[in-house]
Amino acid sequence: MDKLEIFKTIAAEVNRGDLVFPTSVDSSLRLQKALDDPDCHVDAAAKMIAADPLLSARTVALANSVAYNRSGNEVTNVRLAVNRLGFRTLKAMLASVIVRQLNSQVKDPALKAKAAQLWEHSAHVSSLAQVIAKQVTKVDPETAIFAGIVHEVGGFYLISRAEEFPGLLDGEPATWIEYGERLIGRGIMRRLGIPESVMQAVEALWHGVCAFPPESLGDTLILANDIAPVLSPLHNNEGDKIARFSRRINFEFEDGNFQDVMSDSEEQIDSLTAALML
Repeated sequence: MDKLEIFKTIAAEVNRGDLVFPTSVDSSLRLQKALDDPDCHVDAAAKMIAADPLLSARTVALANSVAYNRSGNEVTNVRLAVNRLGFRTLKAMLASVIVRQLNSQVKDPALKAKAAQLWEHSAHVSSLAQVIAKQVTKVDPETAIFAGIVHEVGGFYLISRAEEFPGLLDGEPATWIEYGERLIGRGIMRRLGIPESVMQAVEALWHGVCAFPPESLGDTLILANDIAPVLSPLHNNEGDKIARFSRRINFEFEDGNFQDVMSDSEEQIDSLTAALML
């Protein structure tokens, strides 16, 4: 079976809803569903998160990051962390856990390295997107974080299937962009219940056309992706680098200068990226 046929096979599975997820993802999806319940109380959410040591650590770390700890007062338990973050940020953080769990059963060292680099890229994009949303485009920063976390979810899923289909991720990215992102990526996002506005922003990233100055969630995601210091391993070829670096331009917007804003926000970006990388 050639690579195109492999993509079509996986895309057909995704469209039928026949997704191969680790059991840990199913558990996290159940928690996500519980958090979507408007009657879910902070105490109940904290109890569910506390049952997972890794999730607990990430929740507290995120609450203590510069982005969410303006006062400098550290929280030391899950309930206080949940209270500080709020459910919307908590669901974005849970999405980061789900995305990373997609590759929890990968054994091949090269694929594990790709997954690690893809998550590092996603964490940087997510952190940059929050600052760009707050300071430049004035879209909801929590939605921007979430969009950054999930924008490569199709790539994580294909890495999780690559041991089953050797050669799946080899070669030039043209086929990957057409099938991996636009067919498989859409199906995975639907299965994970990604809001339509976020799906549209991710699709805008696939097309890569950004307004200047940027103004939409899609523009926010494109710009964050372009300036992220770590590239996606699924798009990392010389043509991608040339296109990306040609976009690393400065511009003026209503409230100031883009490079100045990003420089002033460096500590916040680094802190949030580190919390997501745990």
